[in-house]
Amino acid sequence: MNIKILGALAAVALLAACSHEAPPVSNSVSSGMGTQTTTPSGPVPGSEEDLVANVGDRVFYAFDKSALTDEGKATLDRQAAWLAKYPQVSIQVAGNCDDRGTEEYNLALGNRRAVAAKDYLVAKGVAAARMTTISYGKDKPTAVGDNEQAWAQNRNAISSVK
Repeated sequence: MNIKILGALAAVALLAACSHEAPPVSNSVSSGMGTQTTTPSGPVPGSEEDLVANVGDRVFYAFDKSALTDEGKATLDRQAAWLAKYPQVSIQVAGNCDDRGTEEYNLALGNRRAVAAKDYLVAKGVAAARMTTISYGKDKPTAVGDNEQAWAQNRNAISSVK
């Protein structure tokens, strides 16, 4: 009888030990005031979220233009440095337009915008084989509206991690 009770207690103890959750991964930081625990947060390094949050994923263009602005070049400089830091990452550069103009014209303009961004990144040392381009023309607006503010947001090239 004692063996049955001991066996039952052992089984309960094993089940209790198995149900214990591991504590979350944390980093301990010591300071003069004691130890402080922090949990890692933020985007995963080298991810799409990291690119968007820490570098910027898009450059903007003037109406009917595919020439890069100084602000666009600054964003692409940050993208080139980020891509150098994460050589395993490949990207797609998508060219977009506002909704004015014909479908054919906007597809061609969107392509020129995507290629301009890609060529700039290649000139900054990013291997062309790590990038593809696509044009969505006016088919994938990022801002809704028929005003200059919405149109300006839609004239862009967006880099995304593949």
